[in-house]
Amino acid sequence: MLNNKTIAVVVPVYNEESQIIEVLKSIPDFVDRIIVVNDGSTDKTSIKIKNYIMNNHQKIKPIFRVNPKNASVNSKYNYADVIAMKMREKEEKYYVPLKSKFIRSESKVILLEHEYNAGVGAAITTGYKWCRDHGIDCVAVMAGDGQMDPSELKSICEPIIKGEADYVKGNRFIHRAAPLIIPKIRYIGNSILSILTKIASGYWHISDTQCGYTAISHKALEGLELYKIYKSYGMPNDLLVKLNIGSFTIKEVPIKPVYNIGEKSKMKIWKVVPKISLLLIKSFFKRLFVKYLLRNFHPLFICYLMFFLTLPIIIFLVGHLVIDFFVYDKVNKNYLIVGVFTILLNAQFLLFGMWFDMQDNERLQK
Repeated sequence: MLNNKTIAVVVPVYNEESQIIEVLKSIPDFVDRIIVVNDGSTDKTSIKIKNYIMNNHQKIKPIFRVNPKNASVNSKYNYADVIAMKMREKEEKYYVPLKSKFIRSESKVILLEHEYNAGVGAAITTGYKWCRDHGIDCVAVMAGDGQMDPSELKSICEPIIKGEADYVKGNRFIHRAAPLIIPKIRYIGNSILSILTKIASGYWHISDTQCGYTAISHKALEGLELYKIYKSYGMPNDLLVKLNIGSFTIKEVPIKPVYNIGEKSKMKIWKVVPKISLLLIKSFFKRLFVKYLLRNFHPLFICYLMFFLTLPIIIFLVGHLVIDFFVYDKVNKNYLIVGVFTILLNAQFLLFGMWFDMQDNERLQK
């Protein structure tokens, strides 16, 4: 515990037999529960974790399952809560099914095993769900390959514990050695996705969007539809968009980049970047529609809408100008004047939309 708040760490694993035990041993004592989610490993990861649980006993305090807002008691004042709980029960079928649970009362380590390999996002979601259902106050995520320094876990969790933010992300880019430590292709890919995620999520001040060293509050877990979180490597990006739609506060803390400690990356950067980029484009439009039209209308919706409506006009005019110039060796002055005017107007719509977006989301970034 920290400040009388319960702390849990979710550790997603897939074929991490060489690293996982060292990761479990390194997690600080203030952590109340360690939720290891085995995402269909085919090596000895599961066996090693079970042996560790059986051979390492600790004095732990019981964690009780919470009953949000006494929703089980039906009355005219909490009918909405009763409906929400029924909705949650129906959502159970959308989560990745578990093959088994390995839980011992004398160990803080809990092993949840997926029936099949569903992706790192799905594994984290399974851990989130367990922590939400058991009322954990702060839930951190640490990779099973040892790439996260356990000594930095407290700084990741503290903003959640103190009520300063609903979601905390580590930022490796702040470290002066980051360009030298992080593999070049990953650094470039991360930078591209970070720019796209700023636009899609509305959290314009975040930098290292792909960092998986995070912590989230119980309040945020309650407010999210966990089963809808993206199941693969785009999970951090998708989660940021969902957090923004829910108007949850976010904070970044500096951490060290850790590489070359025996980990073996399973991410293919050239496959991941296009997929996540497409996800972010879809997420951007969803955020605009849900947050700034349906829930709380904002002028930025009109600005972005006009930007996209004028794009086809620009393409049409520029196309005609190019054809006239290269085919007929002439320039239609009317098309040129209207084209320049439309481009300037289009740029203004975009800049005002982005400016409104930054201003509205300033309050959510701590």
